[in-house]
Amino acid sequence: MDVKKISKQLAYVLRHRPDTIGITLGPDGWVPIDTLLAAMRAHGKDISRATLDAVVADNDKQRFAIDGDRIRASQGHSVQVDLGLTPIAPPERLYHGTARRNLDSIMADGVHRGSRHHVHLSGDPGTAHNVGSRHGAPVILIVDAAAMAADGHTFYRSANGVWLTDEVPATYLRGEAPSA
Repeated sequence: MDVKKISKQLAYVLRHRPDTIGITLGPDGWVPIDTLLAAMRAHGKDISRATLDAVVADNDKQRFAIDGDRIRASQGHSVQVDLGLTPIAPPERLYHGTARRNLDSIMADGVHRGSRHHVHLSGDPGTAHNVGSRHGAPVILIVDAAAMAADGHTFYRSANGVWLTDEVPATYLRGEAPSA
């Protein structure tokens, strides 16, 4: 069992392309686990419930949530879902990890959500470093979240602790944080 590969397949299906295995997410992103496993099996990916539970439990980023007999991705969707997130006051600082090659563009134009519902921010530089490392040589930017909130920007915190907002204008970026 390649847990990392299964986790990536689940993230792809539950965040971006449920149609690739013939399932439809509920309006809130949930899908019955039996439906998911049957669809995966029908598309050549035979995953047992025990394996699924292990992948969800062992995922270091806690990308998935299980509620009884349902599963969904915690955040990062490019398909329309309503995760039922409640606005919450952010800490003074949050962090955004990205590849160094994106730095000039971000410092000029800010951070935008692209095809996802929200910009993802981290509560600590170490997590931001890990995120940025996935895309190349990492850089960690400090986000003045308190000032953003004071100016009317809304923040949410997903079930797995990722901070979410619609955008981070460049004026709230305070330069590079020390790497982890």
